Amino acid sequence: MTKRWPAKSILRRLAIAIMAIAAALAAPASAAPPSLADALAKQVLIYRDSYGVPHIFGGSDASVVFGLMYAEAEDNFWQIEDEYIRALGRAAEVYGPSQLLGDVLVRATENVSIARAEYARMDPGSRKICDAFAAGLNFYLEKHPETKPRLLTHFEPWYVLAMQLGSARGALNRFGIKPAEIAAAFPELAKWLPPETAEPASGADLLARDANAAASHLDEGSNMWAVGPSKTAGAGALLLINPHVGFFGGGQRYEAQLDSRQGLHVSGFAMLGYPYIWSGFTPDHGWSHTNNYAYTVALYAELFDDPAHPLEYRYGPTHRAAVQWTEQIPVLTASGVVQVPVTFRKTHHGPILAVRDSRPLAARIAGYDRLGRLEECIAMAKARNLKQFQAALARRALIGSNTIYADRQGNIYYVHGDLIPRHNPEIDWTRPVDGSDPKTEWQGYHAFADLPQMTDPKSGYLQNSNSTPFLMTGADNHDPDKYPSYMAPEPETLRADRARQILGGAAKFTFDQWTRAVPDTMLLAADHDLPSFFGAYEQLQATDSRWAAELAPLVAEWKKWDHVAALDSVPTTIFVLWEERLTALRKQEPPLADLDVVALEQVKTALERDFGAWRVPWGQINRLQRVHTSGTLEPFSDARPSLPVPAAPSVLGSLFAFNTRTPPGQKLRYGVSGNSYVAVVEFGKRVQARSIVTFGQSADPRSPHFFDQAPLYAAKQFKPAWFYRKEVAAHSSRPYHPGD
Repeated sequence: MTKRWPAKSILRRLAIAIMAIAAALAAPASAAPPSLADALAKQVLIYRDSYGVPHIFGGSDASVVFGLMYAEAEDNFWQIEDEYIRALGRAAEVYGPSQLLGDVLVRATENVSIARAEYARMDPGSRKICDAFAAGLNFYLEKHPETKPRLLTHFEPWYVLAMQLGSARGALNRFGIKPAEIAAAFPELAKWLPPETAEPASGADLLARDANAAASHLDEGSNMWAVGPSKTAGAGALLLINPHVGFFGGGQRYEAQLDSRQGLHVSGFAMLGYPYIWSGFTPDHGWSHTNNYAYTVALYAELFDDPAHPLEYRYGPTHRAAVQWTEQIPVLTASGVVQVPVTFRKTHHGPILAVRDSRPLAARIAGYDRLGRLEECIAMAKARNLKQFQAALARRALIGSNTIYADRQGNIYYVHGDLIPRHNPEIDWTRPVDGSDPKTEWQGYHAFADLPQMTDPKSGYLQNSNSTPFLMTGADNHDPDKYPSYMAPEPETLRADRARQILGGAAKFTFDQWTRAVPDTMLLAADHDLPSFFGAYEQLQATDSRWAAELAPLVAEWKKWDHVAALDSVPTTIFVLWEERLTALRKQEPPLADLDVVALEQVKTALERDFGAWRVPWGQINRLQRVHTSGTLEPFSDARPSLPVPAAPSVLGSLFAFNTRTPPGQKLRYGVSGNSYVAVVEFGKRVQARSIVTFGQSADPRSPHFFDQAPLYAAKQFKPAWFYRKEVAAHSSRPYHPGD
């Protein structure tokens, strides 16, 4: 029997159906799925502690990387963009011809194509980190329309891989290659290059754009120490992280903490623009790095000796064919951006970067054929014990780095170097070698086990200050004869001498004693150099008593000095300026007689001219002032506020390193490189740490964190480095999601 519906029921159902259809037609289309950035932003909470340091909590490793890049951009987007403008070989597009040679070096080493290919080859987890890196920066730009990029309005995931490659300027600096020699390899650039290409002025060196590279001749470097349980009062181990780099320009250190539920729980410093912690500590372990001087770069003098075949170069009894290509490099001019065609060549050794003595120089740079720094750094941070940490290091992607390690089990460990090529020991690798001789070829890379390394020495301590690994500890050091000379050519440094005095002298360190030991300003150079001066001065008293009498008050200051740099120390001022005058005078031809005495007389004259008297305390002239993050777009000025700093140049042995520059027209000295991030860490049942950066977290002069750490820094003090979420929350403002 057919069921009949009442008329009212039929009408009611029909009305409901019509209303549903109408509602569907009126409704907007289904919302698009959330973007990667939106999804990651919801996972992330950023706590800014009372010093502005970001503590970033998230559900995944990718989410905290996203948060890190967002926080870095909040504090210094200008510098991040500048890093990537240069890493992509586009600096001349923003700054004009003065930066053209830098772009040429980046293009010659094919950074962009290598980075793109590496990103495509990456495992999915690493690619997620790169994606999160780009998403964090792009999300910042989306949410901050007031930030106006100069060039890069969108960041790609592979950019970070191009940045890791850098440019070849460091390799060329090592061999003393001048800008004019680079320009000779690219003759079509002649009409574009500025006059300083032939002899660059200080601060405008086309091969050294930041203060760190420009000051490399000043024993620029870093300190790192670790002590085990036999040298500590109750802790598993103690660690010092202390890089010395430029305060401005590229490579600036940025403090942050990452805490992911996928296991990435680490605090320390990133380099601005990078999506990982370079040196730092976790609940279980910590590590730091210094630079080394192992021969990881070779320059090959190639012989193109067949005029009929200009791309053919000699190799043994035959010839090989070089590869040639042309790129258009954008350059900013008074009439706008123009495209400058540049022709590049490369041999099987590498790209041709310069010409010396009519021979093109091809550079072979370790690591360009095997990337992986990002993966290694993440693996180091996620290690839970020494074995896992060593497995991460064995990837050998940290070219030119030494590493020190400490953990809560009490282990301490040091390895010197990373990826080091096997060289023919019969050849002098300190200068360009003959590219036509097959004997000059690298023979692969050394295995990780080949490197100088040490675990838990009997002395209880390990240290490195860009110094030889054969004096890394007390009496149980390695025999240098068991290693090839090219693997560890570093000399001993005064900073390393002083570190061994401190670490070998104290019976046991409390955490407070460890903290106080780090900002040491003893100048061992005075121990080395003043005795010979006193001998020369005694001779002067016998031969020229009037001249000796003029300098007697200055000599008296030195004789009662304890060789410690301090704010109120007049002998520190005299000594530092004297060492600088000596360095300059030794370069003069013909050499001067009574050089030590002449240098002191010049110091006295200069101080009296500039300050009215030679009795000038060190703190009066040795100053800390923050200018624009570039270090070049805003001058230092004696008329603006600055802080006195007791530290001295690292070349003189000051562990608290502070290298300075006196700008034209000014009288005071302003810090440009040295202690840039310092952390002292104690590994007990719970890790505790203290840290400091040079100025503050933010490069914005309007921020309360622009200069808030500087008074502590100048006073040799530290702030707490809060690590656990409860203590972070107790010392932070309200947490926020990126984009809030």
